[in-house]
Amino acid sequence: MPDLSEGIVTKTAGSTYWVWMQNQFYCCTLAGKVRLEGIKATNPVAVGDKVVFDAEKKTIIDILPRKNYILREAANLSRRIQILAANLDLLALIVSYKLPRTSKGFADRVLATCEAYSVSPLIIFNKHDLWDQEDQTAVEEWKQVYESLGYRTLISSIYNEISIQELSKHLIGKTTLFIGHSGAGKSSLLNKLIPGLGLRTADISRKFGKGRHTTTFAEMFITEQFRVIDTPGVKEFGMARMKKAEVGDYFPEILKIKHLCRYNNCLHVNEPGCAVLEAVKEGKIATWRYENYLNILHSCQYEAWRDE
Repeated sequence: MPDLSEGIVTKTAGSTYWVWMQNQFYCCTLAGKVRLEGIKATNPVAVGDKVVFDAEKKTIIDILPRKNYILREAANLSRRIQILAANLDLLALIVSYKLPRTSKGFADRVLATCEAYSVSPLIIFNKHDLWDQEDQTAVEEWKQVYESLGYRTLISSIYNEISIQELSKHLIGKTTLFIGHSGAGKSSLLNKLIPGLGLRTADISRKFGKGRHTTTFAEMFITEQFRVIDTPGVKEFGMARMKKAEVGDYFPEILKIKHLCRYNNCLHVNEPGCAVLEAVKEGKIATWRYENYLNILHSCQYEAWRDE
């Protein structure tokens, strides 16, 4: 009988998986007999997965049940999905108001995915040092909308040690996935949180105002106080495995009042007696949040999926 152990996947590259156990890393491959979860994903094993492996043969034998995970649609037209990470306590959404600017649509897609897969988000408005007074006012309005919905927010800058300390407090005892556009400052924040980490960073393209990819794959970094997962900068965030009828449930302000709609199957588009449309008209739901809901609804491709 092989001597089996339990470990955590900290990095994947093709068919190679780095597994951490008792302060030691094992470079493993996947046993052919492993039964994978019924998700048609580009990466059947993800960073954060808890696995059973043979330390001597360096082979993963089994993947333990996940408490949650974050998915996004693959960038190609294969309708396959990518598991960004598994077994998360927190998702840190890095929002940059400028250089580069994070769109509200991107942020809301990530937040809706957090709602769908039971992952708690923390919205970090980063690069505060770049804002002028007009920027400050705009971000504060954006921030207040999210806080009114129950989301936790934080304003940060790598040049403000107090904000870094505050962010660190949110991470203690947790496994946290960092996600954001290229250039939003994920790697720079992690370098401040973990002295000596030395993740590569890059300047923003002056011509296009966009960041350059410096992280090429997801990787977990383990400290005595917390575990964080850095991910490659995400240009777009495609929604995966969502039914149109459920999208509204992932917007707290819509979920709260949908029972007041005249029809039980209301999609809140143009139906008569829709409480959501009335709330938007009265300013009780932010117009941009509703528009982002419609964009997700219209791009939802779930009906083309077949569970396999």
